[in-house]
Amino acid sequence: MTNSSDTLSAPSVDIRRAADRFTTCIGWLDSQHSFSFGHHRDRTNTHHGLLLVNNDDVVRGGSGFDTHPHRDMEIVTWVLSGELEHKDSERNRGVLYPGLAQRMSAGTGIWHSEMNNSGSDDVHFVQMWVLPDTESVDPGYEQLDINTQLDRGGLVPIASGKGHDAAISIRQAGAVLHGGRLTPGETVDLPEDRHVHLFVPRGTGQLHDDGANDDLRTGDAARLTDTGGFQFTAGDDGAEVLIWATA
Repeated sequence: MTNSSDTLSAPSVDIRRAADRFTTCIGWLDSQHSFSFGHHRDRTNTHHGLLLVNNDDVVRGGSGFDTHPHRDMEIVTWVLSGELEHKDSERNRGVLYPGLAQRMSAGTGIWHSEMNNSGSDDVHFVQMWVLPDTESVDPGYEQLDINTQLDRGGLVPIASGKGHDAAISIRQAGAVLHGGRLTPGETVDLPEDRHVHLFVPRGTGQLHDDGANDDLRTGDAARLTDTGGFQFTAGDDGAEVLIWATA
């Protein structure tokens, strides 16, 4: 199927397999990129809707990303295992762990570092970048523990520009990130919007509607464009899912 674009198109489901992602391996970092990133360039694979980056990162203990800048980007980080320490030029500091949502609004410019201070354990996290709806705003930071909501099952808003309860806010009114830790066999309805990006960072499951069924495994993604009525059912070992719905 075709990639999504900014023009009206026929409904499409584009399955992207884990093994087909761009890869960066530099000793202290194993990173899998769903879209063009850094020196990995593909003009046909730069975004899905407003989602520009979906990096699946493993950082070794005692290492990390040294202080570096960002501008005019909404950056959401979701830890799957281990801990990641954040520091930035606005004097924000936090230790991220599973179930703690974090958003950094780069705005007019911010410098930050992300370090794994463990002496032995890796940290595994997904970092996602979304375009803001307003440029050159003041930089901002927010983090929120949503483990209680996740433990209730189903999908939970993690980051939202639409004022959802129990979600960190992002400066993009056309985007919401939902997440779920699904038990074996649990079925959820996918959110509906112009562009929906379903990523399975852990586990297995099946994407389905009345006429299509696609098995997804760890690291796989589905890019839905102008569709509706899809569900995801977790496999025998359950699944963790991250789902962006953007205009």
